[in-house]
Amino acid sequence: MTNTKPAKSFQDLIVWQKAYKFVLSVYLFSEKFPKAEKSGLTFQLRQAAISIPANIAEGFEKQTSADKVRLTKIAEDSIEKCHNYLILAKDLGYGDIKELMFQLEQISKLITAYYISVLTSNS
Repeated sequence: MTNTKPAKSFQDLIVWQKAYKFVLSVYLFSEKFPKAEKSGLTFQLRQAAISIPANIAEGFEKQTSADKVRLTKIAEDSIEKCHNYLILAKDLGYGDIKELMFQLEQISKLITAYYISVLTSNS
């Protein structure tokens, strides 16, 4: 990694930045869903997407590694929910999910690296 400065806020974390951009992409993608999906797939997908950066942010502020790990795992679970909802959206004919799946893959790799760094840190 080229950036060796410790993050001062969750917004400095690349994993949070990518997850946040994913949320924005999900909102744009799901705007095209049928109105009948507003309280269904649209809500579920958006809720799961929002959960990813939110749990990263909350975990960043925690003092213990155990709390940070727990919240990171919740973010990972939300990634899998998004994966599932995107497959459903594709199968229902709601749009192309390739870019969103690519973003999720990147976030998943980054969150795994973040998880490992939390486990190996002294905090």
